[in-house]
Parts: sequence; structure tokens; C-alpha cells
Amino acid sequence: MVMILIRLIFGMSILIAIQGYAHELPELGDISQATLTPYQERQLGLQIMRQIRGDPSYLDDPEIASYLSNLGHKLIANSDEASIDQTFEFFAVQDSSINAFALPGGFMGFNSGLIIAAQSESELAAVMSHEIAHVTQKHLARMIAEQKYDWVKSIASLAVAILAARSSAQASQAILVASQASIIQSKLDFTRKHEKEADRIGLNILLDAGFDPQGMPTFFERLQKAGRFHETGAPSYLRTHPLTFERIADIQNRTREMPYRQVPDSIDFLLVRAKLRALQGKSYDAVAQFKTRLEEKRYGNEAVERYGYIQALLRDKKAHQANTELNRLYQLLQTDPSASVLSNHVLGKPIRVEYKQIIAGAMMETLAADVLVANGKTAEAMNTYQRALKVYPQHRALSHGYARTLIQNKKPQVALEFINNQLQFIQNDAQLFGLQAQCYELLGDKMLEHRAQAEVYFHKGHYGAAIDQLKTALQNDNGNFYQLSSIEARLKQLQTLKSDEEKSEK
Repeated sequence: MVMILIRLIFGMSILIAIQGYAHELPELGDISQATLTPYQERQLGLQIMRQIRGDPSYLDDPEIASYLSNLGHKLIANSDEASIDQTFEFFAVQDSSINAFALPGGFMGFNSGLIIAAQSESELAAVMSHEIAHVTQKHLARMIAEQKYDWVKSIASLAVAILAARSSAQASQAILVASQASIIQSKLDFTRKHEKEADRIGLNILLDAGFDPQGMPTFFERLQKAGRFHETGAPSYLRTHPLTFERIADIQNRTREMPYRQVPDSIDFLLVRAKLRALQGKSYDAVAQFKTRLEEKRYGNEAVERYGYIQALLRDKKAHQANTELNRLYQLLQTDPSASVLSNHVLGKPIRVEYKQIIAGAMMETLAADVLVANGKTAEAMNTYQRALKVYPQHRALSHGYARTLIQNKKPQVALEFINNQLQFIQNDAQLFGLQAQCYELLGDKMLEHRAQAEVYFHKGHYGAAIDQLKTALQNDNGNFYQLSSIEARLKQLQTLKSDEEKSEK
């Protein structure tokens, strides 16, 4: 129920209604510009994202976020659909269900369950292309314009509904008022037009970006079979938007006319997918699953499987075993032709790979340093971080790990200098601000500690808490006039933002 409503409101589900492809796109007109500007749309998206970032299911993992961002912008860069002024942000939600959603202002969320369910990078790219098409065609703006803002006032509750739907249909339904149910059926035709347009454009985006267009029908056909054989546990995707044989046949016919294209999965995709599997469910269950697959040789790439196994072991606090497996992984990388992109890795030396696979090399280095830290080998970990950061200076996971290790080893001043340098390039990283706050706490600077903590709350969408932290900072004046003036200016800025938000909600 709630996911149907979300689809109708946002017009941006991943559930592709593959009906009746026409040679010309439906003429929907650009009514959105008359009632909803790009700025207003972005502000709505930011309001929803503040709700989502504050939810425990929001997956604030820099490596997963970087991969999704790189994939998304690769699709966008190879498309003529996106305008110069359009912004996009891709993020993951820790949720085993197969789903994704797009929000106002170009924000797109992908459940971990969907990424894991995608058996190839082209399948994941197919879903993402469809979502991108919804954004570029301003489907949400058109929906809001059509409804004359009737639903805009409830935008925050809709964000809650999105998150509640991940765990319980009953829980999410409780959020809805009964009067909303009567609107659903009357708007189905409108959203089908959106889906039809997004399907056409999404497939073209997928093809132009160099991915296998067969990824789209293959993914949906597999989900359909899952729903057929597991009626009670079918993907939420299918429960709210059933896929018919006719729909799949339509897109199969369309892709059949396209040239055959075999596209290998990037090592980045494989590693991110393995990491998500390691983060799914109970830690000991994840360990057991990876161990069984390795013992039974049920994997496509042994190096990737062992990478996931080590991640699961670290999560299960089996540091010594993780170190043993890391050495096995290093040995494997010297001989495994399927992992040739990482074949130059030698224990203690950085992986140097070509730019298009930069995430993979950085992920391996981060894993190695994390294992060393977990085993108390601080000096070796520091050396690994320092060498890796010279090769991958903007890899946030490395930055977080290095700063955290410095703090744990009572080197707050060194950590602070490093963090401040990183924040010159990465200004919206809540985790870095949190580490900065820890440094100031250890150095005894209460004013700057609360100033940094205010930025943590701000980037997580908690304006009120951020304002309280800045007020506390002013009460702990350290005597630095310039720092004090900066805090006062920031306080006024956040108070204005909070006031504007409260006005928009009335």
C-alpha cells in the first residue's frame, strides 16, 4: 500500500511498467515550471533527505556511496537527457528487500537487497537508468503540479513511510490516512505514462553508457520467477507492481533488435556487492555463508569472495582469522587471472590500478589497514594508511580510518591537522566532522568541539540540534575572536534555514 502511494507521489519507482513502447514519447508538456522551480524541487528533496539521513537504515558507507555515485554519473555523462543545472545524489539504504526510489531534487536511494540481487552490473545500471530518466523528465514536478501541492505539506511523513516500508507493510500503512487511499486508483494512468517514458529513456541511457541492454529484461524476469515460486515472500517490488509476461516480452522484443553486447562486471561492482553481503543480517551468519561458498567453490571470483569473507570476519570481531584470510587473499592476487586488475598487489605495498578501477584498489588498501588495526598492529596500519593515501588521497574510507587510528593512539593534534586538510576537499562529510569533534575534545577546546558537533548534526539534517550545539559553543568562549565570529555567523545561518523550513511546512 505505502509503496504504491510513494510511486504515485514520486512517480519514480524502479518497477518498470514495460507496456506498449511507442516510437514517440508521450506529450506530457512542461507544466512543472509553472508551479515548481528546480530550486523548490531541490529544497523538497533536502527536507526528505534530512529525515532519511537521520534514520538508522541510511547506509553512511563512503565506499558504497562512492561506487553508486560513480556508476550514476557515468550513466548521466553518457546521456543527453540531463541538463547542466541538474544535480544528482545516489545513496544506499540498509534493507534486504529489493527496492529503490527517487526523490525530488535528484536524490536516488537503492536498497542493499536490490544491489545484492543484481547478478550483473548491467542489471543494476538498468534500474539506475530508469530512475535517472524519472528525474530528467521532471516526473515528480509534474505530479506535484497536477496535485496543486495537496501532498507537499505531508512530505516529511512520506519520507517516514519510505523508511517504514522497509520492515513492515503494516507499520508503513499506519502512517497513511484513509482518505489518501481513494486517490491511488485515479492516478494510475498518469503514472503509467511516466513509467512508459522512463522505460524508453532509461534503456537508451543504459545503451549509450556501454552496458548490456539485456540487463533490464533479465533482472525483471528473474524477479517475476521469484514471485511466482515464493508467493508469500515475493519481492515488495512485485507485490505492489506486478510484472506480467506481456511487459517482459515487450522489453525483450525491444532489446532483441539491439546488437549483442557482452559487458564484464567491473571489479568495483563485485567488491561493493561482496561488502554489502558481509553487512547483511547477523554477523555470524554472514561469516558462515562466505565460508560455505568458499569451501564449496560456489563463486565467480575467488578474490572477491575472500574480500567479502574478511569483511564479515571483521564485523564478527574475528580479527586473527581475518588477518590469516588477508594473507591468503594477497597470495591469491598474485596468481588468480580473474583478479588481474589487482595482480600487482604485494603484502605491504599499495595496489596501483588504472583510474577506472580506482575504488577497487582503495577498498583493498582500506581492508588491509582495518585488519591491521583490529589486530593491534598500529604502526603497520599507520604505514598502510599513509602509503595508500598518497595513491588515493580522496578515498573517504581511508581518511576516516587513518584519522580514527590517530585519535585512538592519542595523537589528536596530528589527526586534527589531517582532518582539517581533508575538509578542504570534502565539506559535507558528517563522519569527518565527528572525528574533528573528538580531536577538539581530547585537546580540551570545548568551543570548537561543539562547533564541530554542530556540523555533524547539520549534515544529518538535525537543524535544531545543530543550533543547540552552536549556542553551547558560544558559552565556552576560548578567547579566539575570529573563531567566535565564525560560530556566530554560522548560528544565524542555521537559524534562518530552520525558520524557512518551518514556514514551508505550514
